[in-house]
Amino acid sequence: MACTHDHSCEDHDCSTDWSLYKHIDLPKVMALNEAVPGSAKSVFKAWEQRLNSTGEHLESNEGDPELLVYIPFTSDVKIKSISIVGGPDGTSPSRMRAFINREGIDFSDAQSMQAVQEWELVENLQGVLEYQTRYAKFQSVANITLHFPDNFGGDTSQIHYIGFKGESTQLKRDVVATIVYEITPNPSDHK
Repeated sequence: MACTHDHSCEDHDCSTDWSLYKHIDLPKVMALNEAVPGSAKSVFKAWEQRLNSTGEHLESNEGDPELLVYIPFTSDVKIKSISIVGGPDGTSPSRMRAFINREGIDFSDAQSMQAVQEWELVENLQGVLEYQTRYAKFQSVANITLHFPDNFGGDTSQIHYIGFKGESTQLKRDVVATIVYEITPNPSDHK
């Protein structure tokens, strides 16, 4: 991958500097059609840990390779590229479609909606491939839903790692609680 930022990558570990892993709101990550409920959370880890498979991975239900993964971020991010490490023996996803800032997408939505971008994937067991985004369309991303409609012929789809590279805008989307100080005026506050 050629670097497109303003420094020499020999002097920086770009994989760590540009990783959005720490900006993923992990407790809120969800997947549809996962064989083991909650297993989608296990595929998000630091870039240098991407090949450390403790046996945990995201796998679709038997006979249905389709997966839908919802990933919210703790602050808005700009996504430059996405890396996917799939499973062996035809279980790697063969296509990926991305939807941005849309919550509650199900399979029928994903099949009928226009994706922001689609990629044809290759079997990537080492995690060295990155799929570049159309960067202008991946600004101010509060959440992303990744749709994996098919694989390379396996009975299930397996994903061992999903990584995002980009930058955080540090804009929080939390609801701000405001306190009303003067519901009834306190006479001692006024002269």
